Amino acid sequence: MLDRRSFMATAATAGVLLPTGSAAFAAAMQPISMPAAGLYDSNEDAYWAALRKQFLIPKNVVNLNNGTVGSSPRPVLKAVFDSYELTEQMTQAGSEDYPIWGYGPWVEFRKPFADFMGAHVDQMAILRNCTEANSYIANGFDMKAGDEVLISDEEHGSGEQPWVLRAKRYGIVVRKFAMPKAPKNPDEILNRINDAITPRTRIIFVSHISTATGVILPAKQIAALARSKGIISAFDGAHVPGMIAIDLNDIGCDLYTGSMHKWLFAPKGTGFLYLRDEAVMNRVWNTVATGGWDDPTRMADRYMQIGSANIPTMMGLNAAIALAQSIGIERIERRHRYLADYLHAAMMERGAQSWTSPDPAMRCAIATVNVPPVSRMELQEWLWKNHQIRVRGGEPSKLRLCTPYYLSKADIDRFLEQFDAFRKMKGIA
Repeated sequence: MLDRRSFMATAATAGVLLPTGSAAFAAAMQPISMPAAGLYDSNEDAYWAALRKQFLIPKNVVNLNNGTVGSSPRPVLKAVFDSYELTEQMTQAGSEDYPIWGYGPWVEFRKPFADFMGAHVDQMAILRNCTEANSYIANGFDMKAGDEVLISDEEHGSGEQPWVLRAKRYGIVVRKFAMPKAPKNPDEILNRINDAITPRTRIIFVSHISTATGVILPAKQIAALARSKGIISAFDGAHVPGMIAIDLNDIGCDLYTGSMHKWLFAPKGTGFLYLRDEAVMNRVWNTVATGGWDDPTRMADRYMQIGSANIPTMMGLNAAIALAQSIGIERIERRHRYLADYLHAAMMERGAQSWTSPDPAMRCAIATVNVPPVSRMELQEWLWKNHQIRVRGGEPSKLRLCTPYYLSKADIDRFLEQFDAFRKMKGIA
């Protein structure tokens, strides 16, 4: 684990410019105006370039790994720091009011996010990350030894491992189906799920957007399939908030989890658990409990009773939602698809093997490609240390390339130029 000194040294070695001292920090946090009204319609490139200035990422850094963590922009950071300045004065109005959440309903944080996600406030619990929310489902869903959970072979560790723990501790069975690579249409995925269901299947738990390949799974159809067989449907939506438009109640799933620190650019330490109705809530026990956990009238709120947590983080979440709404999620999604399609096509021209779907409707802001014999980790380290370009992927030659809306085509072209230079340096045709 890096302490502050080793972090600063590592960043300096990588050529990253960090603010030093209060004056530099204050300069970095100076508010910058949002794009002028009408700029998107008159000059779309200028519009996105103006939004890029809201992020503290240095101009020489190209972040193609937003899938791991996003960068909170200035309005979000301001909301966080302003909240610290206010809450730490300890001047709350009531004698029982304190600057912590994790006790009480906190509708002022739950409702904006529920509205953004197409849910009702009584269906939404704000937690600290997607791992915590996934663990709530895996630990709390009513199952007995021999009952099966059906997952894909592309689940993130925080989606798979809570079920593995439950299996080791209580004897449930984790059953996997293989995702097609790459799926040509939604039916390929649906058929594999349907074929893997057994009489012991109690819950289907899959990613809405695969963290490995960026494929958008047909969530609404999967939920309908599960419902037709009396099976609970649950989705890991870690990559969904802020990447694509979504209406949770329209999907019709029973359970849904996610993170806000990736594509919504909320502060780190923000996640959520959606539970469709009281019948579902009655089948999911709390994992963390304090006062109020056993009051069914509180609906999803009772899953938020987790103890002391950070109010400024929640203020940053509200600011992140407001920023996304000011831009428009449909506009954001179009930008994500445009950039990812451009990058995906360029990598195909270079002979890469696509691991995402050839159907543009089944991908958005993640394009995963296989580029043998390039060593992914060697390329990743070389790009960052020499050119301040972030990528990530999997061994031995898989690249997961993410395209947050603030990137430009010039940023992508810079990556492509250095990718070509790396292959030439290694003598790869």
